Order: sequence, then structure tokens, then C-alpha cells
Amino acid sequence: MTTEAKYKTHIVSVDIPEGLNIIFGMSHFIKTVEDLYEALVTSAPGLRFGIAFCEASQKRLVRCDGNDADLVDMAQKAAFDVGCGHTFFVFMRDGFPINVLGRVKQVDEVCRIFCATANPLQVLVAATDLGRGVIGVIDGQAPLGVETEEDVAERKAFLRQIGYKR
Repeated sequence: MTTEAKYKTHIVSVDIPEGLNIIFGMSHFIKTVEDLYEALVTSAPGLRFGIAFCEASQKRLVRCDGNDADLVDMAQKAAFDVGCGHTFFVFMRDGFPINVLGRVKQVDEVCRIFCATANPLQVLVAATDLGRGVIGVIDGQAPLGVETEEDVAERKAFLRQIGYKR
């Protein structure tokens, strides 16, 4: 038997202060916070981070951890504002998602990464009588054009300048 689903949509803006990056994803178990902590600290020892995970049953709390109290607070606020079960936020400084994303994806509980960004971020949320879920994300702004040969050369030079390519 099916019933007509009724839902409302919301756009939740996530504040990402200058100089920070975030990872926003979905996992499935309360130990996500501890396992993400271990993955982050062992992947990039100098990384400063805060983690928050939205529990989807029982006490339904936002579970938090990290090695920087301000980043823990930011992750906690973003997780609570988005309010979708089994989602998590990692706020980070002194490192970049590219340095830890592979290891985060390998955490057994992690089901999906919605984005890893420093751009302005909006989360599209659907709310039903059961709870809230992520429809998608708006990560940054739309393109203004297609790169030229000069833009390609600039991109390649930049990647070599910061040490990501030789």
C-alpha cells in the first residue's frame, strides 16, 4: 500500500569562514565520529578539525569530536541546522580535503560524500513527517565560460607552484 507523500523543501546555507574547508557526507552508525577522528588525525597529523554527526534514531543527538573547539562548534552548528539523519560535517584548517578525502571514503560507515569545499554552500533538504533528508547540494557558483589556452596554462602552473604536480 502506498500513500501520497507530503514534504516541504528547505534551503540551508552553511557558513564556511575564509580559510576553512569542509567535507559533508552521510554515514550509518554512531561510531562514525570516532572513526572519522582516527582517519583524519592519522592522514594529516597537522590538520585541525571538528566533526559532527546527526544520529537518526534513539536519542537523535548531534555527536561531536575534533581537535579544535572552534571547528567542533562550527561543525555542530552546520549539522544541527541541516538536521538530516546520518549526515556528518568535517570542518578543517591547516589542510585540505584532497589530503584526507580518500581515507574518509574508506571509513566503513561512510556511505556517501556530498561535497568537499571551501565555496559558499547550500544544502537542499526535504522534510517529511518522518524526518529530513538531503536532496542535493549547491557548491559554489555557476561557470561564467569555458577555459582558454591561457587559462589552461595558468591552471597547470598553479598546480605545480603549490606542489600538486611536477
